[in-house]
Amino acid sequence: MTITTASALADRDEYADAIATAVKASAAYYGSGDSPLDDASFDLLVSLIQAYEAAYPEHRDPASPTGRVAGGAVPGGEVAHTAAMLSLANAFGPQDLLDWEASLVRRLGGPVTGGYAVEPKLDGASLAARYRAGRLVQLVTRGDGTSGEDVSHAIGTIVGLPLELAVEATFEVRGEVLLTAEQFERANRIRAEHGAGPFSNARNGAAGTLRAKGRAYTVEMSFWAFGAVELEGGTALPGTTHSEVMAYVAAAGVRTAADTAAGLTVAATAAGAQEQVDRIAAMRAGLPFGIDGVVVKLDSLAEQAAAGTGSRHPHWATAYKLAAVERRTRLLDVTWAVGRTGVLAPTAVLEPVEVDGSVVRHATLHNPADIARRGLLIGDTVTVYKAGDVIPRVEAPVVELRTGAERPVAVPEVCPGCQGEIDRSQERWRCAQPADCGRIAAILYAAGRDQLDIDGLGERYVRALVEQEGVRDVADLFTLDPAALARAAGSGKRAVKLAERIEAAKALPLSRVFCALGVVGTGRGMSRRIARHFGTMEAVRAADAAAMTAVELVGETKAAAIVAQVAELGPVIDKLAAAGVRPVEPQAPAAAPAGEGEAGPLAGQNVVVTGKMTGALAAYDTRDRVRELVERAGGRSSGSISGRTTLLVAGEKAGGKVAKAEAAGIEILGEEAFALRIAALLEAP
Repeated sequence: MTITTASALADRDEYADAIATAVKASAAYYGSGDSPLDDASFDLLVSLIQAYEAAYPEHRDPASPTGRVAGGAVPGGEVAHTAAMLSLANAFGPQDLLDWEASLVRRLGGPVTGGYAVEPKLDGASLAARYRAGRLVQLVTRGDGTSGEDVSHAIGTIVGLPLELAVEATFEVRGEVLLTAEQFERANRIRAEHGAGPFSNARNGAAGTLRAKGRAYTVEMSFWAFGAVELEGGTALPGTTHSEVMAYVAAAGVRTAADTAAGLTVAATAAGAQEQVDRIAAMRAGLPFGIDGVVVKLDSLAEQAAAGTGSRHPHWATAYKLAAVERRTRLLDVTWAVGRTGVLAPTAVLEPVEVDGSVVRHATLHNPADIARRGLLIGDTVTVYKAGDVIPRVEAPVVELRTGAERPVAVPEVCPGCQGEIDRSQERWRCAQPADCGRIAAILYAAGRDQLDIDGLGERYVRALVEQEGVRDVADLFTLDPAALARAAGSGKRAVKLAERIEAAKALPLSRVFCALGVVGTGRGMSRRIARHFGTMEAVRAADAAAMTAVELVGETKAAAIVAQVAELGPVIDKLAAAGVRPVEPQAPAAAPAGEGEAGPLAGQNVVVTGKMTGALAAYDTRDRVRELVERAGGRSSGSISGRTTLLVAGEKAGGKVAKAEAAGIEILGEEAFALRIAALLEAP
């Protein structure tokens, strides 16, 4: 696939080719959902067509997609719309939003007085749902904007569109039908069980499912309304604003955009609307569904009518497009590596593509079974998703774009690390000799910042220590003399610094040392809970499975596995102790007197930390170190805001979690205020 990167169309032939490509892409997008272009490429192509038409109006082709709903590529259906179902004009930045506001002022003959409604632009398929006497009787796609396809066979499969309303009202709601992230994954599992290929993305899945008939299985979808219109002989919709109409629809039982985490807000000015756009954009990565923008519209219905409607889109609304988090590119190869626990990890090698502001060349694949479920082939055009700081992942291939030159993904016959046997008994394949094969990865993990923090111990250095100095496990690091370190490092000066970091690691708390052991299924958070509960390595080793289940979030199965692995690591732990590594875990402050609350300044608090810590908290320069601090203070640490969150700690360059916390009424502390609240812990030796 060629991703459009041109800055202008050179001549009339390129203009004609661009129209043909755009119309074909639009027809697929609004039809099956399998467009040969991703959204960002399509938007760029249409902007090039618009620019050419502005420069050469005499060349304008009647087939151009720039003046018609759905690019003029979608035929009308058998059901006429009660009112036109139009597309929205796009805004790509703050200046575009201000320009749109200026156009409204001209159309209204004065400033906007009723405010701007702001809501997320859900990335789904537009749908009209008709209720008569409170019962859902018909579903209609947008089609060409004047008529659409009857898809009433989907009634009963869409969450958010109840079969009966709370009132016996007659009206039509309009909104987006889509697959949430959870529904998308479930749908692809169901399709795999029935021998069908995976959906390339959630929007494709919703569009295809909405039109599908006669399937042997059912795929659940979701709906959120963004508008409502009256039906002939029906109920008059109450209210004088969009937000009031949506409140009525929600009270009747239909799910609306206001029910999403992003919500529906009303801003008095365009500047206020921009703030809401920024707020929703910052929340994007945490939403359970895809959004490709934010819709800003006049809230007053009277001002909407005064602003009027064009042939393709209403003048009273605009879609503020956000940076693409989903793009399409080619899968060039799949590489395999062995992790510290012996798991074989596949990585997709991609044709470079810009996603969410960064160039992506590699993406996550999970395991051989997942590759098979997604039906990936080398050479496929694939959908790649990335949002915020989330690691890029490959969603699925776009099967319709295959040329026949694609080839299967080669899975390893032997372990790519040691060339030995592979344990294929589970979906996640492992080296049959993980202790040997994953040795370098295990030692690198142990030396990491949130474990032993042995700065300067990189992969080349570790490999030299393993191959030249006989290092077999993390404990051996503490027995190395300066000469051995110098030989591996090739530098006496570097060896001295490394020796200092290794010596300093002896004083680290139990949670960090236990985590460095790499017990499968524990990780940093679980290591902290185990360390706080037992206090010493000796107590951890003495615990049986029953005692281990007393640790928070440890069930019987996990407890038995942890106890067994700790026993296997006995020789390593003995070597650590012999080398002077006898860690203990600092406990939370002593319990307060009876009646004065629980122990610790954060007792009873569910805390989320976002942004970089500076000032008094500069030493806690990773998220895990701050979470450790929170838990030492008696709080419960979490990575995302939920209904249980009671406190957000916002550091430097805090992101969208701040807006989400503000909207939820959650207490927010800056770094200095947070440092004051836990000052006793910071001052402790």
